Amino acid sequence: KSLEEAKKNLKLFRGKTHKLESATAIAHKGKIIWRHEETPKLTMRNFSNNFLEHYIESAGEKTLLSSGGYSIEREGAQLFSKVKGDFFSIIGLPLIPLLQKLIKLKSAGVLE
Repeated sequence: KSLEEAKKNLKLFRGKTHKLESATAIAHKGKIIWRHEETPKLTMRNFSNNFLEHYIESAGEKTLLSSGGYSIEREGAQLFSKVKGDFFSIIGLPLIPLLQKLIKLKSAGVLE
């Protein structure tokens, strides 16, 4: 993947809403005992080509570390006008529901 490809992808997302799928599961003794899925929705601003050039210049090679060409936890946040959903799910792991379930399972004696 190149910076040019990242720029092309961001132009496709520009002014549109897209969804991210995020899921996690807990297995115990070889069986899935819990699963959780979330689908955050992100709306990109209708930014100018000039803004996009500055963004790519500023973010540099870091844009290549994410599948969409942005890292919302970094410079990529400025690309969005609306974000609906759990932040941790957006960056790849629905951490809060996972931790809540692990705490419940531990207090119930299911996990050590």
